[in-house]
Amino acid sequence: MGVFLFLFFLTLGDSSPWWSVQTSGIDTNLRGVSVKYNKASEGGQHYFVWASGSNGVILRSTNDGSTWKQLTVAGGSDLDFRDIEAFDADTAYVMSSGDGDKSRIYKTIDGGETWKLQYTDKRPGFFLDSLACDSKTHCVALSDPVDGKFLVLSTDDGEHWKELPRDKMPVALAKEGAFAASGTAIAVCDHSNLYFGTGGGAAARVFHSNDSGRSWVAVETPITSGNPSSGIFSVACGGFLVVAVGGDYKEPVTAKRVAAYSSDDGATWHLAPQQPGGFRSAVAEFSGGDFAAVGSNGTDVSREKLGGEDMHWKHTDYLNLNAASFRGSEGWAVGPKGTIARFKTHWFYLIKNAAPEDKPVPVPSP
Repeated sequence: MGVFLFLFFLTLGDSSPWWSVQTSGIDTNLRGVSVKYNKASEGGQHYFVWASGSNGVILRSTNDGSTWKQLTVAGGSDLDFRDIEAFDADTAYVMSSGDGDKSRIYKTIDGGETWKLQYTDKRPGFFLDSLACDSKTHCVALSDPVDGKFLVLSTDDGEHWKELPRDKMPVALAKEGAFAASGTAIAVCDHSNLYFGTGGGAAARVFHSNDSGRSWVAVETPITSGNPSSGIFSVACGGFLVVAVGGDYKEPVTAKRVAAYSSDDGATWHLAPQQPGGFRSAVAEFSGGDFAAVGSNGTDVSREKLGGEDMHWKHTDYLNLNAASFRGSEGWAVGPKGTIARFKTHWFYLIKNAAPEDKPVPVPSP
């Protein structure tokens, strides 16, 4: 018991960063990341981490981030890969964002040696923002409005994509769209429950479908809105909650109305009593009901109260990150200049048992 208490208080007193940078300096702005835990080809269990970003960059590690291999999509050197969804060392989907046919979905089943183009579209307004999967064969992708309504794609066999019906999709608000800053604007919370967040219009809304995308309900949230740079950037589910984060990316240190949560499947939304330290581009669940949100001026973690009645955010780190992915309490995040960082899991004890140290949020230099 004495040893346990010593280690526990040692952890509480540790002021080291939450993230350990594994690689940086690559000419890319990384915005997609996916983590899985599987058996490696040489034996033993490892975390497989895939990352993607601008200039056609895709990176893969099969040994917990110790080494990385850069992969290439034929003809894709100018694509901006905003999201990636992986399942093991061999299988992954990657999504590029851009107008019309610059938005594409590719898939590999041989560890990134070859990639098959599975979907693109030339219609005006088509712009892929986010990709989410709950299995190797079931995925959804979100596009900005086409002909006045958001467009959601789906595959049920991992090969063929179809546009979900839009007759029961609410009409988009003027100038409303989704953000592709982290590829996490849409979430599959179980096979039939889908959520996506919006911004750019008069209200930041969350769209919810409980029937695999056949019908949708749109609900306004209290997250900041009203201009093209503000709204919801990321949605995640965990425990009793659905969580949305965002803000105004042009005002990255403004810590007001940047995080909201719902404890009734998206029917109503509430601002977290204690907000993150600024604009947050992505949120992800880890460790059963805890969440981490990342952005240009750092990371915040939340602790959900029992029953999902409330949540509070605490600023923990200052590393500039775009997106994060977790497998249990192990996670990786990505950011500008090819930054890839691993979550320091010794903080798991602090999250569960005490609040992180309060620190002022610094204003990033130009």
